[in-house]
Amino acid sequence: MKPTVIIGASENPSRYSYKAANLLKKHGHQIFPYGIRAGKVADEFIDTSREHNTLRNIDTITLYINPEHQVDWYDFIVHSKPKRVIFNPGTENPELESILDQSGIPYEEACTLVLLNTDQY
Repeated sequence: MKPTVIIGASENPSRYSYKAANLLKKHGHQIFPYGIRAGKVADEFIDTSREHNTLRNIDTITLYINPEHQVDWYDFIVHSKPKRVIFNPGTENPELESILDQSGIPYEEACTLVLLNTDQY
């Protein structure tokens, strides 16, 4: 099990973050969905705060928001101290990658759905 934070979580079934949340749970991973709108995804409440103080031992943060919206999440991501950050397609961000490099946090540009479906997660 890899505890995973989903930034950009949505209760809209057509969104990739929704699909990822459900697939992560199906694969037995604990999820912590964060988004701009309250709701529920994969039987978990979407947290609209940026509180990282309660997060411990986070394996992965997977991003589903575009780079200009990521700026508000930089502190959250760094202070959560994940073992890795996944930049899903369309979320690539050289500025955040540089911050992660300086913080010693590994990252990859990949698709969480593909990683899960090919047993590479």
